[in-house]
Amino acid sequence: MRKELTKDARIEVHREDGTTAVFAVDAIGTFKKDAFPTDKVYGDTRGRPELRLITCGGNLAQDRHWDSDVVVFAHLTGEA
Repeated sequence: MRKELTKDARIEVHREDGTTAVFAVDAIGTFKKDAFPTDKVYGDTRGRPELRLITCGGNLAQDRHWDSDVVVFAHLTGEA
């Protein structure tokens, strides 16, 4: 896995049945924990398969926790 993803990057998800789902990155956003876009991340995907990758990011606070989440938004483009 690459350290950094960019728009239009390809993400391959290897499935248990031996197939590989291929996704293309649409956007990457960093959101403060108290302003997390729940509907955008978990809401309706307009009837198409989509992928969300969520990890910690932003700045490390005094309590040693990150103050934000990084979200990668991607959609299914096919199978490899």
